[in-house]
Amino acid sequence: MAKKLMHAVQYDRYGGRPADLKHVEVPVPTPKKNEVLLKVEAASLNPLDYRMQKGKMRPFLPAKFPYIPVTDVAGEVVEVGSGVKNFKSGDKVVAYLSPFSGGGGGLAEFAVAKENLTVLRPPEVSPEEGAGLPMAGLSAHQALIQSAGVKLEGSGPRKNLLITAASGGVGHYAVQLAKLGNTHVMATCGARNLDLVKGLGADEVVDYKTPDGAALKSPSDQEYDVVIHCAKGIPFSASSLI
Repeated sequence: MAKKLMHAVQYDRYGGRPADLKHVEVPVPTPKKNEVLLKVEAASLNPLDYRMQKGKMRPFLPAKFPYIPVTDVAGEVVEVGSGVKNFKSGDKVVAYLSPFSGGGGGLAEFAVAKENLTVLRPPEVSPEEGAGLPMAGLSAHQALIQSAGVKLEGSGPRKNLLITAASGGVGHYAVQLAKLGNTHVMATCGARNLDLVKGLGADEVVDYKTPDGAALKSPSDQEYDVVIHCAKGIPFSASSLI
């Protein structure tokens, strides 16, 4: 019996050209042990997706051609594989589709996700909001917890943080998470996003194109304990003073 087909976007070579992205019909993937099959409701693009297609990740993360891109999705569970304990058909979820699995990415009608990389999506979170969370949110979380040593429950010594590109995908999560802890946050962003970043909780916000912004200077002359640099989409943390 022929397998059900789905619409997807895929590429079969490195290069990064828009023309290399092909609209295709391929079989709906089957969830294996500890995997769930999702009907994709929303997907988000990250710098990783472009770097994968360009071949920049090839030395340690080669694509398995043909490759369906995108790792971050929100959707509905339609089937569960053996061993799955935490999800059932009909559950609304957010998932990170590991590029190592080769099971198909998020630019498709259906995708398989590992159970341990999938979480329930609260009703108040839209599919679009949920799909924007995995890679950017986890990157910000890792930078703050593992690199900066911020305790999100508010304990620990006070830390002065500088977060660059604070209105970007990773940066806007980093600001909000940082303010859960005992922190003073100075943030940089473009002029049009100053109010946005202030609304996220930053204590000080500077336009990165101004002299103070270019110099990463705190308006209140704070010295930074940690810098979280998000300007390239992947945060770099340095436990040093400026």
